Amino acid sequence: MMWSRFNLGCLCLSIALSSGALRATVAPELTPWNQVAIAPMQTSIYVGSVSLTPGIFVRHGTSIATTYEAKVRPWFFWGETGVINISIPEPDLARLAQGESINFTGSATNHKNKPRSVTGRAQPLDATTGKIKVRIKADGVELIFNSTYRFSFKPAVITP
Repeated sequence: MMWSRFNLGCLCLSIALSSGALRATVAPELTPWNQVAIAPMQTSIYVGSVSLTPGIFVRHGTSIATTYEAKVRPWFFWGETGVINISIPEPDLARLAQGESINFTGSATNHKNKPRSVTGRAQPLDATTGKIKVRIKADGVELIFNSTYRFSFKPAVITP
């Protein structure tokens, strides 16, 4: 009996699924991404500038979180590091996946445990990239950053 490529492919896929090899990498969420990379951002302030470099955001259900580093020039001593957490409800995730712009809210806490409020807007350009505007309120000052984002999927590491 001669096996076609289709039949051989189906056989390999069914063996992989029955062994659980592929089930560990499938995300249960509605959208296929679990990480968001945002390019470093910069904004001007009176007699200076602030650069914001976020790490890779990791998705946990309806929120994404990462660390950040902010540098203030020329006043380096105002720089800070911290953690950002952004909440995106399921209906907004679905709208984003369909190519619609969404607004989001979140919070940040710096290395001195000072809270920062975070709001913004994500505007998709295609299925995995888009533009983002982030507003951060820090010590009575609102900083507005514009950047780009890119979704990616990194399979979970399963240890035996």
